[in-house]
Amino acid sequence: MNKAQDGGRGTLILAAAPIGRPEDASAALVNALQTAPVIAAEDTRRLRRLAAVLDVRPPGRVISYYEDVEAARTPGLIEELNAGRDVLLITDAGMPGISDPGYRLVTAAVGAGVPVAVLPGPSAVTAALAVSGLPTDRFCFEGFPPRRAGERGRRFAELAAERRTMVFFESPRRLASTLAELAAAFGADRAAVVCRELTKTHQEIVRAPLGELAKWASAGVLGEVTVVVAGAAEVRNGDLAAAIEEVAATEQAGSSRSDAIATIAAKLGLRRRDLYEAVIRADRT
Repeated sequence: MNKAQDGGRGTLILAAAPIGRPEDASAALVNALQTAPVIAAEDTRRLRRLAAVLDVRPPGRVISYYEDVEAARTPGLIEELNAGRDVLLITDAGMPGISDPGYRLVTAAVGAGVPVAVLPGPSAVTAALAVSGLPTDRFCFEGFPPRRAGERGRRFAELAAERRTMVFFESPRRLASTLAELAAAFGADRAAVVCRELTKTHQEIVRAPLGELAKWASAGVLGEVTVVVAGAAEVRNGDLAAAIEEVAATEQAGSSRSDAIATIAAKLGLRRRDLYEAVIRADRT
């Protein structure tokens, strides 16, 4: 369909792809694959395999749109949209723009005044939340943790006092070390769930404290991984007083004050700065 003849622009359509079984594809996705003039796919080979399983033969032009070519190909796709042709954006699994290519194109489309629509579908984030058994009334999505150890440690330290349930994606190769660092930052007893291969044949849900999960993952894990971590417990004045006493006891046992504060803050889900300031105030009284 060419809407330019009527003075209209095409629509950028974000399509959620199945995260596991192809049969999880929605009827709306099947229809979009059958009708889209242009399809921008993270992996064109996976797209064609999905289409074959769904018994669909996309009639439109299929171009690759993965992380390394996003910047170069975004202007051309905006031109297609301005010319009145719809563009269907689909990634390997899940929703474009959620730890997958797409954000750059959506931003460019919005800036150009191009309509943007979305075809909802399976999401590893919501699927993992629903099956985790952890609170879902408030949550935050943290995507993939930084790969560098220093950056990852700082990020986890910032999140130690986050009270919302947290959702992470992680590579199976880095899972064990990430869980160990989460245990160090949040406390080994913090409840968490590892969801592996969601909706696929070998789906596995493992629920345990972070420390136990780190040991479990050290044996090796395969497949796509989503990690859900409970938020920090609300700290009351009585808890803060107890934390100050624990810091003092840890110092008396030979630990430095900074190490004692870091350890107790992680254990209780407190911000280090908050606990440090409380300890200083207690010293002055």
